[in-house]
Amino acid sequence: MKDRDEFRFFDNREKFLLFAMTCSEKQDIAKRVGRELEHLNPKPPALRVFQAGSGEGTQLSLVLRELHHRWPHLPYLVAIKEYSAEMIRVAMRNLADRFREHPDLVLVLNNLPYRQAPSFLPERSNDIERLNWREVALQGTSSHGYEEQINRALQFVDEGWEIVGRSLQGSPIYSKPSVLVLYRSDHAFALDAVIPRRGTAADAFDLVIASHPYRARLPAESKVRRVLAPLASSLAPSGRMIGIQSCGDDPGMEIINALWPDEAPFPTSAEMLLAELEDQLTGHHDDLDFSQAGNVQPNFRFHLQLNPNDVASSIGTSTLLAAWNAATYVAQIDEQRVTESMQRGAYLDVTTQMLEKHQGMWFNNECFVVSRRPHASGR
Repeated sequence: MKDRDEFRFFDNREKFLLFAMTCSEKQDIAKRVGRELEHLNPKPPALRVFQAGSGEGTQLSLVLRELHHRWPHLPYLVAIKEYSAEMIRVAMRNLADRFREHPDLVLVLNNLPYRQAPSFLPERSNDIERLNWREVALQGTSSHGYEEQINRALQFVDEGWEIVGRSLQGSPIYSKPSVLVLYRSDHAFALDAVIPRRGTAADAFDLVIASHPYRARLPAESKVRRVLAPLASSLAPSGRMIGIQSCGDDPGMEIINALWPDEAPFPTSAEMLLAELEDQLTGHHDDLDFSQAGNVQPNFRFHLQLNPNDVASSIGTSTLLAAWNAATYVAQIDEQRVTESMQRGAYLDVTTQMLEKHQGMWFNNECFVVSRRPHASGR
């Protein structure tokens, strides 16, 4: 069992998938990201998107659908930095069909640290030399065929994403820095200027999606230095980064505080992160603007997805377990404490009381926007 200090909530795939399948967060985040798209001003050769973590692919797939609706004929370069090889495997089931609807798509998966991930290029010369780079030109015109070819290519991900240790901060150390590039072979000519090349640094993203890209309990300085500052620095002129994180004050936290009264899992507000971002980037990127709300309300809810009868009458065990899992997942409670609480059994009464009180369950997220001002010279 992991020590509490080493616990990384995104390492537990089963907890995440149960959460993602029973809550509306991914759909609601996609809607929130969609409100930023009208502010984008993509320039040739492509509209460029960076996703911090693939999740199970629902959120990014929905964003790509809306992008296609707005700009059906633009080439896209979509980059994903993902920790987990297994999560990539799950996500690609939701993303394979994007190549069918939007043939001018280049998808790039990589496992580099955030300060390197937007460029697809390691910092150290020895890592550049051993960079594990693979291009896969997909054949045919069917989603079924693309999925089969991608599944074969994911053997490369299994090898490159093999974890051989942990850093002092708990981040995984991989056997090889790895990049996987996917595109349609019949559109390779049109995408030649979009497909990234090994050893050539890339950046300048029009849209960066940073949804829960760090452990909630990390201090603001660490979250910004290791994740948010590198991502904000990668924005193109007129580009926008939307950050999303949990903020509590919801029924989920009622469950947590009923069992652990002093638990405070969300110590860094969006306001604190923006202040730290501005402090760290001042003098380096003075063309960035910081906004807690963007053009809409900074907070939004997502819900545990229940049928009306699930709480109107007797609450079933599956509903209780889904609510309990969602509460402990969002609050990033370590496995040891979750197990101890479940052995005592009090969690069932607490979760039942909360569901009956609110006739359901929801969680609060807050978001913030960092944008780069347009440059007269374009990119």
